[in-house]
Amino acid sequence: MRAPLLSADRAARAAGLLAAGWLLAVLVVDLLVPPSVVPDTLLAMAPLIACSVLSARATAVFGFAAVLLLIWSGWYNDAWGTAQQWIRLLDVILVSGAAVVVAAVRAHREQRLTRVTAIAEAAQRVILPTVPASTGDVHAASRYLSAALDAVVGGDLYDCSVTQGYTRFIVGDVRGKGLEAVEQAARVIRAFRQAAATKATLDGTVQDMNSYLTPFLGDEDFVTALLVDLTQPDVIRLTSCGHPPAILVRPDGTATLLEAAAGLPLGLGAASEEGRFPWSPGDRLLLYTDGLSEARDAHGEFLPLLQLAPTLATGDLEGALDALLEKARTHVPAGGLADDLAVLLLENTAVPARAAVMA
Repeated sequence: MRAPLLSADRAARAAGLLAAGWLLAVLVVDLLVPPSVVPDTLLAMAPLIACSVLSARATAVFGFAAVLLLIWSGWYNDAWGTAQQWIRLLDVILVSGAAVVVAAVRAHREQRLTRVTAIAEAAQRVILPTVPASTGDVHAASRYLSAALDAVVGGDLYDCSVTQGYTRFIVGDVRGKGLEAVEQAARVIRAFRQAAATKATLDGTVQDMNSYLTPFLGDEDFVTALLVDLTQPDVIRLTSCGHPPAILVRPDGTATLLEAAAGLPLGLGAASEEGRFPWSPGDRLLLYTDGLSEARDAHGEFLPLLQLAPTLATGDLEGALDALLEKARTHVPAGGLADDLAVLLLENTAVPARAAVMA
């Protein structure tokens, strides 16, 4: 949140300097032009400039300064004997008063939006679980990034379910944004935890989740999700509910998209097909939402995820994810993500069979 605050401070300083500069410019013009030319009404522009960014109090200061300068101008140009000067005074007073009202209303709405945003972000932090760094032979790191401006909070999610029988993970994306999407994301996580701990297959997990979620979803609502089962130390089992494919990164930096048959998103159907892929010690698995895969640069080019595999293959998981997200920010114009994103990076930390025998 630090960057937006700094931007607001810069905007406030710029507006203050512009309004003060405007008053000074009108004063200089008044000194240079003949007394028959009176630019006094232009003084009202200063509080109008101020009200767009500054507080009502600061706007009132510029309005008061504009009135004082108009009074001085009337004396300097010997214009107080005319009705026109009184009209100019009334005009500046009325415009300044309106600017103060506008600033007050704007500030109230900004404060309300800030409170709502803070509540929404707090809700998302509560809903999104903390994925444990280690679950048996699997190490994990996770990140959630909110997009700027109109996508502060969304329905991106991740979770894990580790029981005596199964080790499973999910990454998903609820259609829509805002508090409603956060509410639906909480339901998806709840459905996953209920099903992942009891269903013998990922297909059964998907069917159970779909049955639970469908009554809560509207006609145009759905959830894309990727479910991964890492219960066996040498096999990745996964099923896709209309979600972007996982990326398997080998220790040498090579990478492969794990293309499982894409089923329907949750809420639209329960048909899914499980894919199986080899999973060796040192391998890493990236699960993500489309906020990452659909990040575009100024020319409309997508972020080349497979080309970034060496970034994910080196260092610890936390550092690898930080490096990936930094590349994502660098790729998009001005570092502004167009959509929220959630990512999970998993690593197979099982001891290779040969090493285990030698030990």
